[in-house]
Parts: sequence; structure tokens; C-alpha cells
Amino acid sequence: MSYGVAPAAPFPFRQFIVKMHGRCNLACRYCYLYEGPDRTWRDRPRAASPAVLDRTATRIAEHADAHGLTAFALVLHGGEPLMAGAAALARFTGLVRDRVRPGTSVHPVVQTNATLLTERRLAVLAAAGIRVGISLDGGLPGHNAQRVDHAGRPSWPAASRGARLLADRFAGSYAGVLTVVDPTLDPVETYESLLALRPPALDLLLPHGNWSAPPAHLGAERHGRWLCAVFDRWWDAGRRETRVRLFEACIALLLGLPAATESLGLAPFESVVVETDGSIEQVDSLKSCYEGAAETGLDVFRHGFDEVLRHPAVAARQTGEDALAAGCRACPLLQVCGGGQYAHRYRAGHGFANPSVYCADLQHFIRHVARRLTEDAAAVPAGSSAEGGTS
Repeated sequence: MSYGVAPAAPFPFRQFIVKMHGRCNLACRYCYLYEGPDRTWRDRPRAASPAVLDRTATRIAEHADAHGLTAFALVLHGGEPLMAGAAALARFTGLVRDRVRPGTSVHPVVQTNATLLTERRLAVLAAAGIRVGISLDGGLPGHNAQRVDHAGRPSWPAASRGARLLADRFAGSYAGVLTVVDPTLDPVETYESLLALRPPALDLLLPHGNWSAPPAHLGAERHGRWLCAVFDRWWDAGRRETRVRLFEACIALLLGLPAATESLGLAPFESVVVETDGSIEQVDSLKSCYEGAAETGLDVFRHGFDEVLRHPAVAARQTGEDALAAGCRACPLLQVCGGGQYAHRYRAGHGFANPSVYCADLQHFIRHVARRLTEDAAAVPAGSSAEGGTS
């Protein structure tokens, strides 16, 4: 497969996603990782060994030192990372902090389904300075009907209990909630139900799909219209009830400001994954495309992260608009859309140099946000200031 032209000087990784545990205590019916086309997880250890974590900490510190990084994100991931134990997460975070240069800020976060959160585990995570991000489909039982355990039992009672414990007792550790857009659910109801869990931030993600395996309910700009309905509710509140990363990134990009998100814009790709066996891979979303799509053939025992930057597939993702389809490069929304999420561009036999499968949805959403900004700016009397949803 052709990956295009590599950038002259690669951008260093600034987000290290480490698989602490390779299995999950839930069996969500739509999970692209365990129910999708890539089955490589079956052949990997259930949990990262001390040797893998030790070497990973060293490789991260080497990369940060080589590139003079003053700060980076450490994402403790899975599967369900808390199956490795909160103490294991704290120990690994401590290893990384001990090995980076003094003055380098490590920003750790664990991404969890919240079912295993207890006061004791949250206390361990808080003491280690590890923030907690929660993955939910919404803030009501019916929104999470497909999030069940391996016996088919609903996860919502345990997940909601964990989320409320985090909000009530460990608010300083609360990173936010990640939710995948479901256009069959009422958008405003979904948003307001999540607000009830008091997250400081929301990540709204489009479901993984591509041209060869289209997402469910694609067409008629349903996903874009869903996002617009939530945006209007968020923006018209007149105050920031919570941060919504997608919305804030879209506004920033429309105003010509930098914004870092995998879903929008042309910011360089800066994330890398270490699997439980020490294999170094690209981000998990690629596993929704085909078997082995995220593989690099590299591992932490034999390779540093600079070697990953030189991998053709990784280098191609740092070329900005040069890696996009001709139609994307000619689009007036290019600087904002950025071609959409990389995995959503895939078409079997044609690689990733295609528009996003959500092209129409993204255009609808971006134009709607631009229109709202223009209308609100025009409504502000000369000499006064306005407060909007990002204040």
C-alpha cells in the first residue's frame, strides 16, 4: 500500500497510550475492538508484564528527552485498564515520572467503563495524580442497553454508581465522559443526561466505520444533524455547562486558531500505542478497518519511538493535506475538517486517500457552527461583548 510522502522532520509523539490490560469485563455488542475485523488481541497477553511496562517507561522517557518535550499525555488503556488493578496503574505512572527529566510534566489519565470504580481504587488513582475518563453511551439506562457484561447483564447500575462516586468524592480527578454518537437516540436528551453526571468535559465521537464497512444509520446527514442539535443546546445555554471538545475545536478552527483533535483539523498525528506484549502500534481506531491495520512490526524491546516515526504508515499521517484525497484538498472546509478521522477514510483496495465516510455529516455540522457564529456576531451591538457556549 502506498502511504504518500513523508514529512521532512517528523513531529514527536505527545500522547502515549499504554494497554495495561488487553481484555474487558464488558461485552458491548458494537465494540469495534473485540467484535471488529482485527483479532490480534486474542494472541496477546491478558495484561502487560512488569518487563513490558519497565521498558515502555524507559522508551517514553528517551523520546521525551530526545525531543525536549516539556509535557505529554500518558493514557492508561485497555480493554478495561482497571482489571490490571489501580495499584499497577499508579506504579507504572510513577515509573514514567521517575525516568523523565526533572521539570517534564506527565499528564496521566485512565479511560474506563466505570464499572470497577470504587472509593478505594479512586483514592489510589487520585494519590498518583491519575485523572479518570469514563466511556458511556449516555446518562440513562436505556442509552447503555448494548453495554452488557459477558453474561448479558446490563452494565449501567455499576457504571452509573462509579460515575457518581467520581463526581461526588473525587471531582478533582474527573477528566470527563467519552460518548459515541447514536443517531437513534434523542440528541438533547442524551446530552442533558450526561450533564447530570457532572462531567467537566465531553468527547463526542462518530461511530467507527468506513467506505467498505459503512457505519449504521449513515445517510441523510443524520450524524451531522445530531451533532448540530447538541451544539445548539450547548451554545444556547449562554454559559459553559461543560466543555465539548469537538465543538470547541470546530469553533477554534473556524476562527483560524490551532486545535488538537483526531476528528477535525490538520494538526499533526501525535499518538502511539503500546500493546500488552510490548508491540508498538498506531491508534486502535484503525483496527475497525482490517486485520493488522494498526501494526508497525516494532516493539519497545528492540525499537525506540523515533523508529516508529519513520514507519511509512505513521509518516504518511504527518504530511497534513498532502495525504488527503484531491477533493478534500480542494474543499473550502479543508482547514477545519482536515479530511475527518483517519480510519473513516478507508476503502478496501484504495487505502486511506479518500474523503471521510462522514463527509456529508461533517460538512453539515461545520457549516452549521459557522452559521451560528456569524449570526451571533452580527447580533452583537457595536462596542459590546457577547458570552457564548465557550466562555
